[in-house]
Amino acid sequence: MTVTKAHIIENLFSKNLFTKTESAHIIETLFELIKQSLQNGEDVMISGFGKFSVKEKQQRRGRNPQSGEPMTVSPRRVVTFHYSAVLKEKMNQA
Repeated sequence: MTVTKAHIIENLFSKNLFTKTESAHIIETLFELIKQSLQNGEDVMISGFGKFSVKEKQQRRGRNPQSGEPMTVSPRRVVTFHYSAVLKEKMNQA
């Protein structure tokens, strides 16, 4: 099963701490803050979960998988994730 924003909102709402609208607003705000930080090139570290980082990829030669023709892959930024030791431990307990 894939966890979606809707699942997260529903779980937050089910804890009886916030209304569904408030839960949705909190989750949307959280993800917006994370996106803005990553767009600015800042790392996002969530204790006990992991760290999202932005890495710069250099221009490189590649090939078109459909035609096999050589092509140049333009430079770009990608997001990487490194999990915390706490998350790794919890995942491997089961």
